[in-house]
Amino acid sequence: MANDLKYYKEKYERRKEVMLNDKSICKENRELFKKFFEWEETKLKRSNNLSVLDIGCYKTLDYYITKFSNVNKWFKNKAWVKLNKEDIKKVYDDLEEGKILNGRGERYADLKSYYGKVFRSKPFEMAGKVQLVKEVIEFPAKRTNEAVRYIEEETFKKLVGVVIRPDQKLLCWLAFDIGENINTLLELRKRDFFKEKNPDTKDPEYRVNLPRERLKRTRITRSEITMYKETVEFIEIVLNQKREIEVNGEKKLVPLQDDDKIFQFEYKMADKFLKRAVGIVGAKCIPMGQPVTWKDLRSSMACNFLKQEWTVDEVNARLGHKPSSREIDKYVNFLAINRHRPKLKAYKFSMQKLESDLDAKGQELKYATEKIKRQEADIEALKKSISGVEKFMQKQIAINAEN
Repeated sequence: MANDLKYYKEKYERRKEVMLNDKSICKENRELFKKFFEWEETKLKRSNNLSVLDIGCYKTLDYYITKFSNVNKWFKNKAWVKLNKEDIKKVYDDLEEGKILNGRGERYADLKSYYGKVFRSKPFEMAGKVQLVKEVIEFPAKRTNEAVRYIEEETFKKLVGVVIRPDQKLLCWLAFDIGENINTLLELRKRDFFKEKNPDTKDPEYRVNLPRERLKRTRITRSEITMYKETVEFIEIVLNQKREIEVNGEKKLVPLQDDDKIFQFEYKMADKFLKRAVGIVGAKCIPMGQPVTWKDLRSSMACNFLKQEWTVDEVNARLGHKPSSREIDKYVNFLAINRHRPKLKAYKFSMQKLESDLDAKGQELKYATEKIKRQEADIEALKKSISGVEKFMQKQIAINAEN
């Protein structure tokens, strides 16, 4: 954990230093950014009851560097303290109308975060422009990210089937099985995996630890049990692999240590091999047909378990959310999970009524059968009686004939 903290701290401080010394950014904005980071660092410590910044804090601060870089570009490096209403309206309209695009040539999907955390918040407050922003963004659209994107288990298995390396396959299975954020999964260490035996089936399984310092602040610290045998198989392959180190100028293969990362690659490589696999199998998201991303594997896990009749609370807990959240609600609504429950109740009621009717008919049939049996017994007794009378009469006739 100490190494993780050092990594994120150094990453943030390095990027901050580059930004604050970047002469292509006007002096007024660099001074504003410096003032904001000082304020935000203090705020994060106080609001999270910390004496020093933790990993989550450094991730948040690093997030602002990216946001500031983009916003500065949108305003063409004009000092934020000099922005007028027309400047803000131009950028706002261009964002809303899709004229400003991200690096992939797509409309920014997280405009709500830009509006809420930059335009209408402390950074523009420091620039004295919040009131202008409120006049421009008077009726902001509610961006709730209600779009549904997921793939079926069958599609996922085809996708992971063309991934080559065992460690890459494991990352795919963890994303679909555990369902945590890809960046969190890439940070997993050997010590985060605990082998156990399922108390019911006695099959091997792993408990995967997801510590707070590697999760988004909105996620709950937890451990999750693997659900697929394939996940277990690839965990064992990867944990037993050796890594290459250099000792006295010589390269040696040594077993993974508890604090070693199990994935020896970063997000860029993960994105590359997933895109390759998606292209080979032509994997598309339901219902709109978008190419599959790492985030879609997380949502696919949720849909898969909802279809297996997990409760909403159970799936939310696995996602690391609170018992009720908008994120899970959109999938519940799309899959009509709750809509089937009234139908199931109606079906059960009909079945119970049918069973009751069958029981009543069964009783009637039982009584009728018993009645028929009694009648048959009476008929047999009557037949025997008639046969006895006939024999007696024949005997009397014979006696009279002899006399």
